[in-house]
Amino acid sequence: MENVKIVENSVQARQEIDQFIRQGFTKDEIYLLTHDQDRTNDLTDHLDINDVGVPEQGVFESLANVFRTRGDELRSKFETLGFSTEEAERFELELDQGKVVVVAKSA
Repeated sequence: MENVKIVENSVQARQEIDQFIRQGFTKDEIYLLTHDQDRTNDLTDHLDINDVGVPEQGVFESLANVFRTRGDELRSKFETLGFSTEEAERFELELDQGKVVVVAKSA
């Protein structure tokens, strides 16, 4: 879990991203998720990192997300990153509270 940081805003997210990079992760290995897809898109563009998408989830899982609730989609993305169902549920609850989750995962 040391490669997961739960933060309040983009400034804190930037600090955690920089810390992950200092630890040897590349920007391609760092993901950011929020509960609001527009906020996720804005932050990933601004901070120049990834959201969990087709390359990570595959075409079929990404297509299935179109028919899921946002909460189900987020839990699926966390599970794609290697987290258990219980961890995914916990992180999704943090997102429900407006938090930002930053994950570093080696390729």
